[in-house]
Amino acid sequence: MKRFLSYSLLLAASLLFVTPSSVTAGEPAKKKVAELPASELYNKLKALPGVVSVEKIETTRFPERYRVKITQPVDHHNPDKGTFTQRFYVSHAGFDRPTQIVAEGYAAKYGEAGRHREEISAHFNTNQIIVEHRFFDESTPEPCDWTYMTGEQEAADLHAINQAMRTIYPGKWFSSGISKGGHNTMIYRTFYPDDVDFSVPYVGPVCFDVEDGRHEPFIYNIGDEYHQNMTRNVQRQVLSRRATMVPMLKAFVAEKGYDASVMSADSLLDFCVLEYPFALNQWGRATIDVDGNTPDSILFDHLMKAAGPDYFLVHDTTPFFVQAARELGYYSYDTSYLQDLLVVKDARGYLKKIFLPEDAKDIEFDDRLHLKIYRFLKDNDPKMLFVYGEIDPWTAAAPEDYLFYNKKNMHKFVQKGGSHSTRISTMPKEQQERAWKILEKWLAE
Repeated sequence: MKRFLSYSLLLAASLLFVTPSSVTAGEPAKKKVAELPASELYNKLKALPGVVSVEKIETTRFPERYRVKITQPVDHHNPDKGTFTQRFYVSHAGFDRPTQIVAEGYAAKYGEAGRHREEISAHFNTNQIIVEHRFFDESTPEPCDWTYMTGEQEAADLHAINQAMRTIYPGKWFSSGISKGGHNTMIYRTFYPDDVDFSVPYVGPVCFDVEDGRHEPFIYNIGDEYHQNMTRNVQRQVLSRRATMVPMLKAFVAEKGYDASVMSADSLLDFCVLEYPFALNQWGRATIDVDGNTPDSILFDHLMKAAGPDYFLVHDTTPFFVQAARELGYYSYDTSYLQDLLVVKDARGYLKKIFLPEDAKDIEFDDRLHLKIYRFLKDNDPKMLFVYGEIDPWTAAAPEDYLFYNKKNMHKFVQKGGSHSTRISTMPKEQQERAWKILEKWLAE
């Protein structure tokens, strides 16, 4: 709507620049309307080396917001390998204010939402820079060579933007990110420890392998025995009704327009059921109590809401899965207690089989990235505040407690009953106050 209004105003202005002879007889000539001068921030952004475009975006949360595109090397170690254009969003609070750089793990289109503002930026009234991750959306190199989808390269992208934007915002800097962005925040701090004054990774895992192995036992210990039995009962009820569930799943997939050619409907049903405990707890959903009399429709709808087939069939996060296979790692599925009902008897290697494109299926896992992160956290005491949810399965892969022993600056907050949606603002009041006090102290130092 705002863009339409801006266009209308420009059109109206252009009509004022007509010659006197084109004015209707008897109608007084209209005065020219002066154009508003570009803002100081706009001019500074346009002047940055490598910037190819700066576009203003309407926002209700900041005085100014811009979509910026900058040229980055595909390979920061060898600029001759070519370049790509990376998108980031600058939201301005003041040249004298601290600056939050968001190490996004995926696409960053949400940065255009008029009301969007990160919670720390809102709390302390800071500038906000959201950086889209390489290989996502408008920040994808051409050709798409997965060799350069690595933590080291993504950290170098952030470093380059940090160095450029410091000429505009010279004050305190801090980084943050959520989920994969939380992991990205740790990677960035590991490779460039002096780029920011402190970091806040939210719900970010550090997995040890393609199929880490810590998530399954973690899930088994969420909630009481009743919760566990209910969760498994839903799985068993779905699988025991395969004859009716598979046709319902086929109809659901067809209605949504998903491409289900990657696997059979029977296998798809199995994977939705295997994903169910992880997805259920990740987002803090409640399971349901079912038995043989529960209608098929209720059981099916519950499964689709908690662990639908789109996760396996709509691959808009392919770059993430490529990096997960290479160095980020992921989780596995336990099929042991469902063997009598599953068509998929062994789910090992599912990430490579289901999620990786053909040109990435030969990728082998390299454990050097997580070892580097752990070594950095163990040997140093950076100002970092980690936020996790108690029942979020990704918390199974949070930096382990021994890394925090005898540390003055590293803090780990775990919200009781919290899910993957845990933030500082969702934590109990006492935890919130402690977290905000720590960040306030770091900003003042």
